[in-house]
Amino acid sequence: MIFSAMGVAICGETSYTKLVGNFYLSLPFVFLKFWFLEAPAGLFAFFGSLNNAFLELFSLPLLVKTFFKPWKNEYRQGLVGFSIGMGMFIKSIVITVDLVLLLMLLSAEVVFTLGFIFWPIGAVLFLFK
Repeated sequence: MIFSAMGVAICGETSYTKLVGNFYLSLPFVFLKFWFLEAPAGLFAFFGSLNNAFLELFSLPLLVKTFFKPWKNEYRQGLVGFSIGMGMFIKSIVITVDLVLLLMLLSAEVVFTLGFIFWPIGAVLFLFK
């Protein structure tokens, strides 16, 4: 029994060319598994991390939690009501802008993911049309 460099026993009819031929026959399945299962899972993990970084950078959860608190923690006599009202006004503008930016980011992620998934299908349709 002879062992090849890959640790596969080569004897009788099994030869290096048959092993390589079988590998080449499995390449379309390896590609399909990568493109439609592994790569989108990696994309979703990356986009999840990107969304968490976006939320931390623009502090959207913190703005929602502290919506009814003064903008600059101004608790001086006579200014508390005004500070809370001004804080709510400014935070509502900032939250709205943050939500618009988040929706733009999410829509770009969806477009990119769909484009990535349908790229090979479009290439095949373009070549054979």
